[in-house]
Amino acid sequence: MGIFFSKNKLILGIITGVILGGIVGSYFPSIGVKSQIIGDLFLNALKMIVLPLIIVSITLSIMKVGNLGSIGLKTIIYYVITTSISVAIGIFVVTAINPGVGNEAFTGNLPDFVKSKEGFSITDVLKQISTPNLFKSAYEFQILPLIIASILFGIAFGKMGKENQLIIDFFELSDKAIMKIVHWIIALTPIGIFGLIAGKIGAAGGGAEVLNIAMQLGKYVTSVIIGLFIHGFIILPLILLLFGKRNPIEYFKSMSEALLTAFSTASSSATLPLTMKNVIEDAKVSPKVGKFVLPLGATMNMDGTALYEAVAVIFIAQSYGIDLSVAELILVFITASLAAVGAAGIPEAGLITMVLVLQAVGLPIEGIGLILAIDWLLDRFRTTINVWGDSIGAAVIDNIEKT
Repeated sequence: MGIFFSKNKLILGIITGVILGGIVGSYFPSIGVKSQIIGDLFLNALKMIVLPLIIVSITLSIMKVGNLGSIGLKTIIYYVITTSISVAIGIFVVTAINPGVGNEAFTGNLPDFVKSKEGFSITDVLKQISTPNLFKSAYEFQILPLIIASILFGIAFGKMGKENQLIIDFFELSDKAIMKIVHWIIALTPIGIFGLIAGKIGAAGGGAEVLNIAMQLGKYVTSVIIGLFIHGFIILPLILLLFGKRNPIEYFKSMSEALLTAFSTASSSATLPLTMKNVIEDAKVSPKVGKFVLPLGATMNMDGTALYEAVAVIFIAQSYGIDLSVAELILVFITASLAAVGAAGIPEAGLITMVLVLQAVGLPIEGIGLILAIDWLLDRFRTTINVWGDSIGAAVIDNIEKT
């Protein structure tokens, strides 16, 4: 009962942080911008624990199983299927609404980190699978190579028989220590979220300016949100009900802390500590499954990002008056699905991988300027769906493993 009330207090605190952050950022933008430091400290605290969490969780879970086995194959199949469904939904919605038809050019300056990705290709995504320097990857927050290395070390340790008991004890103790630190950071979530929301809205010029931009790009924003809603609140709950044998409403309640944090931070990687806590401790998914599926999902399973990129690219084409053929739409489907895998779980990483999709169908990357002003807001919606999809994947794999 005490845990129940503690959880409810935290959720109430997070909601309060979102509301107060919105009010301060909207009506007192200068104060909101200054409050950003609070959000940055919170976000940095989450990111600080993410890499140890991923390395320890994956290595330990693989070590105990002995090899990647069926759980890895099932997880990847789940990710491929749900990502493909999300992209198909995005293409259907954007071609039905046609938000870019008759759209007046709404330009913005491209950030340097997007300009530097001109020439970005599938090869660059594949290169992230391995790295010559794990420490450099950790410094640059490149998670995929660290996951691959953790899997390999986990398999190697698992093959050592009785010799690995000391290593297992070390990793189990490290896992407990990490989760204790996670709980400490979680206690600061309401304050951190207040700073993030107030700072972002304040930097955008206040609530009125955000609303004005959203209205100018109304049909585009509507297309993205409708697509995300269909995937997040119809398709994924059906998958959870049919293949996870879980009540979607109850499961959603269990995930409320992580989903609110995902919306506030716009980072599935930074949200990972809370996602793991909610899935394993609150939703009672097997730790063996949760500690493998969720870190992998935070890197590879980007349903919301894949859907968003498909919608954004077709919107850009429509805005330039370019009709994409069926073959080009299929190319968008394929590249958006692959690009989502390469999207690091950090804020606005989708802008970088969108370069790949635009170039695949011969569209200028300058088209990103059309959506730049509202991307930070839509980033929060798509990240929430990313985390929701990861959590449902854990429940589905957990149920399949039990049967």
